[in-house]
Amino acid sequence: MTNLSTRFASVGEGVRIAIDAIRANRVRAGLTILGIAVGVFVVVAMSAAVHGINESVARDFAATGPSTFFVSRYPISFENCDGSDGTCKWLRNPPVRASEIAALHRLTTLEAVGSQLNWSASVKYRERELSSAPLEGYSAEWTTIAAPEVFPGRAFTPAEARTGARVAVITTLMKDRLFDDLDPIGKTITMNGVPFEVIGVYKDNSSFLSGGDRPKAVIPVQALTRYLGARASNMALAIKPREGVARDQAVDDVTASLRGQRGTRPTEESTFAIITQDKLMETYDKVFGMFSLVMIALSAVGLIVGGVGVVAIMMISVTERTREIGVRKALGATRATILWQFLVEAATLTGIGGAIGLFVGWLAALGIRSFTPIQASIPPLAVVAALGASCITGILFGLLPASRASRLDPIDALRYE
Repeated sequence: MTNLSTRFASVGEGVRIAIDAIRANRVRAGLTILGIAVGVFVVVAMSAAVHGINESVARDFAATGPSTFFVSRYPISFENCDGSDGTCKWLRNPPVRASEIAALHRLTTLEAVGSQLNWSASVKYRERELSSAPLEGYSAEWTTIAAPEVFPGRAFTPAEARTGARVAVITTLMKDRLFDDLDPIGKTITMNGVPFEVIGVYKDNSSFLSGGDRPKAVIPVQALTRYLGARASNMALAIKPREGVARDQAVDDVTASLRGQRGTRPTEESTFAIITQDKLMETYDKVFGMFSLVMIALSAVGLIVGGVGVVAIMMISVTERTREIGVRKALGATRATILWQFLVEAATLTGIGGAIGLFVGWLAALGIRSFTPIQASIPPLAVVAALGASCITGILFGLLPASRASRLDPIDALRYE
């Protein structure tokens, strides 16, 4: 018990001496703290952003269901090419045709085959206008696959979707921008000058992948192509297997149907892309894996800069306090006691930098939440890792000056001027 209380007293003394050293050498200490704070700030801010993005992606996948997959004209690719040199053959893939969609509807393993097309237009109600609002065109299967929360009002019916009726379901944010407190149901808005009747309002499950919460409208895909000039060649499909049907079986059925419709030979590659949620997650992991590497590199640079500062300031501290060390050794202080004191000082110095970096990182996370669609939040592990890394940096880089101080000969130290 006595040894434990002595050790705590030693820690308290080391912290006090470290704070006195910071006051006496504000510039050197400030630069050291700044380096550590930058490294910790990068770790905390990036962790908060990535954590928010991960939760957003998880919500996106949960909203569509784990077995839902997509058929696209083009695969997910990061290739930079125009097809002129024979690469990127997928650029010549034909669009999805109505006859192919009809064939997919006849498959017994599928519950829903929904068409989807993105566009944008100027949306106006009286004197209020949104110059370039996102539009999404869907077939009648929208409510089966995406399950939007429409209230007040309703979603468009299969008949309205099939005939391309000029009806629109708008997001709550578009309702607020165009109508304020007015009831939008039954009102007429114009999209690029074409009138559409508002039949419903829905809460958009916005996320990082979907671009965040924006004033958006959903209309029948037939109306989007017929009245607003959207190109049907860019249409994609969202497909939901029937309950009890494995996703891979549904993928095989869709692949066989489309290849048969297109007359693709067994030795030829498919002229369409099947995108499962596994592939989306794999692509997501690749992209944010690079962000993680950048985060680690930047934080490492900050910690190294701070660590070099720790070595410099602690070396100066050892030199300035040589006589003090000699007196303490003459009075019975052991080598381990001196070593412990200087390590505590170094850890205190970097711990202060870590606390400052953590606080600034928390402010950055609040800013990200407020001004971007990313719901950034700091995971507890990031807090532990940031503070732990700062203290460990202080201990590792403080070992050299602490070891030097502990090895001083008390007689030589007492004679030091």
